[in-house]
Amino acid sequence: MRRVLALSVVVGVLAGGCGTRHAPVRQAAPAPAAGATPSTAATSPTVASTRPPAQPAGAARSATPRFHGGVAAIDAATLARMRYSWRPGCPVGPSRLGLLTVDHWGFDGRVHRGELVVQRRYAAPLLRVLASLFADRFPIARMRLVDAYRGDDDLSVAANNTSAFNCRPVAGTSHWSEHAYGRAIDLNPVQNPYVTAGGRVTPPAAGPYADRSRRAPGTIHGGDATVRAFASIGWGWGGLWHAAKDYQHFSASGR
Repeated sequence: MRRVLALSVVVGVLAGGCGTRHAPVRQAAPAPAAGATPSTAATSPTVASTRPPAQPAGAARSATPRFHGGVAAIDAATLARMRYSWRPGCPVGPSRLGLLTVDHWGFDGRVHRGELVVQRRYAAPLLRVLASLFADRFPIARMRLVDAYRGDDDLSVAANNTSAFNCRPVAGTSHWSEHAYGRAIDLNPVQNPYVTAGGRVTPPAAGPYADRSRRAPGTIHGGDATVRAFASIGWGWGGLWHAAKDYQHFSASGR
């Protein structure tokens, strides 16, 4: 822990959610190079680490791994990986975005390493949220940049991919999605589908999860620890919207 403190900021675990999202049809740090411009040069990563909850006196010591997460600027190599999710004319430039690299539990009960691109002003708060989910052993199927799915949101959600930044409009409109600003996350889209007011479910494989009485692993429910964790940083949940419900969706604006 002393070594982590010397390099960065230790992020504590939060225990600690609200909500128009897009239409039902939906769209998947290395060191800076010499002479890199401010918009592409990487900064030193911020590392987050959490300890397992304290054990009662005399109890066996927990073997829960520590959470590790960091944020780095979007350097030239990362920007090259984002060829589908970012382009000139997007509402935020690379210098305002950051790459989160974090631990998360998978549905296989193992710790995996995932990546998210978000607006940098939200990076540290989101690290705290993800540390909280890790401490709760909340499972996340996968966490890859949407570019792994050629920026296609339909492909990303069908793969049950948790993602954030994607420079795209709200489906069927000319208005930017909250994802285009790097201030929204879709979490386990299969377990937490988008359901229109008429009952259409996206992605199609998520049909059984439209029944929100299910308490399966990876699902999100009003007032639960996941919603509270995002609410603690001021992010709203699409599951609280009045007509369509976007159970996977959290955003800084609540939209």
